[in-house]
Amino acid sequence: MDMTRKIGTITAQIVNGFVNDGMGGNPAGVVLDADGLDEAQMLQIARKVGVSETAFVSASDEAGFRLDFFTPNRRIAHCGHATIAAFSYLAQLGRVSEGETSKMTVDGPRKIIIRDNQSFMEQLSPSYASPGDWNDAGVGRADVLASLGLTDDDLIHGADMQLVNTGNSFIVVPVRDAATLAAIVPDQSAIEEISEKLDLIGYYVFALEGEDADFDATTRMFAPRYAIPEEAATGMAAGPLACYLHDVLGSKASHFEIAQGYFMTPPSPSRIKVDLDLDADGKIKGLIAGGYGRSMHEMMIELD
Repeated sequence: MDMTRKIGTITAQIVNGFVNDGMGGNPAGVVLDADGLDEAQMLQIARKVGVSETAFVSASDEAGFRLDFFTPNRRIAHCGHATIAAFSYLAQLGRVSEGETSKMTVDGPRKIIIRDNQSFMEQLSPSYASPGDWNDAGVGRADVLASLGLTDDDLIHGADMQLVNTGNSFIVVPVRDAATLAAIVPDQSAIEEISEKLDLIGYYVFALEGEDADFDATTRMFAPRYAIPEEAATGMAAGPLACYLHDVLGSKASHFEIAQGYFMTPPSPSRIKVDLDLDADGKIKGLIAGGYGRSMHEMMIELD
């Protein structure tokens, strides 16, 4: 029986993922006990919640929980801040405890770790595609630069953009400084067209300097293909960036702290932590990304 059609009203908790010192972060919708919802209903709820992503949590025979993620306009396979939001809320309710659990998604299972009141999610080892690999899709590096209003002189000297995938695909773009990052006025329609051609979530643009010396990089994320002009925290993009910092820029670190949301209007500063799992040769075997979540308020959603 489809109980959701009988009930008609769904409760969504708004939880900010990747908060920094209890402030800022990226709001996600979290709907618990979503087993009776079909895909059309989840999309309708996500549209009415109106934040960048909503996580729907249901029972799973194969993992600790099943999570389905929807932006206001489509399903997305994985979402970092909504995962952190969901498991932070589950921990708050006592439905998960410190240690390891897991989520099942449309793209398979992923490990989740609850540690020191923070939630961390597993991502895959990275794969890379350089600009020369994009030609068959009709995309060149000049197209990406133009969509951001940038030139080669605006990039970090000796570094180039890369398409990086650790579960979702992003183009990671290295700009020379925070002022250049802050001044970007993205061409959303051009980014959407490029994202369609390359099957991207969007762009993750970063500078090595930032608002706080505690951070390894400061970032902005643009994903108009998923109805997200700009996002305050993106865990599934911070993972690719940490891999880029290690593999492309040559960082020897295995722990990174990524800032995001500082240049939004209004600002919503976020802190994303990434730990790389390295083998004896320093090659990335996998990674986890996470941080703190904070419950904000509750919404009641009427299904049509």
